[in-house]
Amino acid sequence: MDKEIILEKIKKQRKFLEENSMLNYKNRILALKKLYKNIQIMTPEINEALKKDLNKGEVESYMVEIGMVLNEISYMVKHCKEFSKPKRVSTPLAQFPSSSYKIPCAYGMVLIISPWNYPFMLAIEPLVDAICAGNSAIVKPSEISPNVSNVIQKLIEMTFDEGHVTTVLGGVEECTFLLDQDFDYIFYTGSTRVGEIVMKKAAEHFTPVTLEMGGKSPCIVDETANIPLTAKRIVFGKFLNCGQTCVAPDYIYCDEKVKEKLIYELKRQIILQYTTDPINNTEYPRMINQKQYDAMRSFINDENLIFGGKCSDEKLKIEPTILNATFEDEVMKEEIFGPILPIVTFNDIDEAIKNVNSLNKPLAFYVFSSSKENQNKFINRCPFGGGCINDTIVHIATPNMGFGGLKQSGIGAYHGKIGFDTFTHYKSILDKKTWLDLSMRYQPFNKFKTFLIKLFMR
Repeated sequence: MDKEIILEKIKKQRKFLEENSMLNYKNRILALKKLYKNIQIMTPEINEALKKDLNKGEVESYMVEIGMVLNEISYMVKHCKEFSKPKRVSTPLAQFPSSSYKIPCAYGMVLIISPWNYPFMLAIEPLVDAICAGNSAIVKPSEISPNVSNVIQKLIEMTFDEGHVTTVLGGVEECTFLLDQDFDYIFYTGSTRVGEIVMKKAAEHFTPVTLEMGGKSPCIVDETANIPLTAKRIVFGKFLNCGQTCVAPDYIYCDEKVKEKLIYELKRQIILQYTTDPINNTEYPRMINQKQYDAMRSFINDENLIFGGKCSDEKLKIEPTILNATFEDEVMKEEIFGPILPIVTFNDIDEAIKNVNSLNKPLAFYVFSSSKENQNKFINRCPFGGGCINDTIVHIATPNMGFGGLKQSGIGAYHGKIGFDTFTHYKSILDKKTWLDLSMRYQPFNKFKTFLIKLFMR
């Protein structure tokens, strides 16, 4: 996209904000309701675009993309008025007589940069939170999923005034140019490598950021776990979207004593959920492009293969694959982001915790165990963004909890009230009354004033 066009879009957004037309919560709710309606109208087009880009089936597309966005909109419409009200807070006695409150205010013009793996949901869901908070937004969807990017552009054009929300399509050049501009907030979802670039660019303008990235999210299975159910839920979470999910279980770390039983159940569940021929299963997604496909193939060899491993160069498909692994193997060096599931084993829980914590802090963490003691050990001693006990992925599918990572896996969070807060600056106001003025803070000081100051401020 031409740079002059991008600058014109930014100019329109600044003008829109100056007119204050979206500060009223009622207008925000109307905008969200219109977005909800238009998503429903465009659902067939969204499904078709997701099919073209990732070979996602309609049910999966609704469950993990469209439905999650609609749920977020419904939640924000219901709570927008409440979230937008000034919040009274207590006032110290030393400030008598006065009252204190916080006023939620939009940051202003927001840049949302979204990825290709969940191209619809990860572009529109943060947009919903930004709109609810009263911001304008420029959405930069991924060029790697072009069909969905075009649908997003169409949806936004038919829903919003260009000064309120608009899109910028293109690749690295357009994204770099956008990052050179002065935004009021940047929301980025993608790789840690690019997240580092985004953060450096934002620092040039002192722009606050939310970074949603990823990492090697472990899936712990101890000897007390319900192995059949564990395998069923791991297979669901790992191979959803062909493993191209930032919160997918990256690897299994299981007690040596249950390894063989777990492998047996994993094989059984892969066949039950994806048939004996996943390559030709029309509901099984594909790798996004040749680069990702080749990267995943490089992990598979005869020495480490336990199950699966079949590939289709023509379809860019790799069937669900289980590998033997150690922490020294190449497959354990970086986030996998594909249908490859390594299994590493441990004999001691303390040793397992030490090894998990030797890696970068993950976005997600999963513990399968019937032991409360073991659950608590892992959950309390391992740092991570969020996770589940005895399940995978579903912790992100609620507006009542924030979703985000920490350090290498992310900065900040969103969804629901936390999403509103992410795109909101709270002005702290103390309203001091004029009918009384306590003199203890004014010079000259004396013993009595000193006594009062120490009394009120201890």
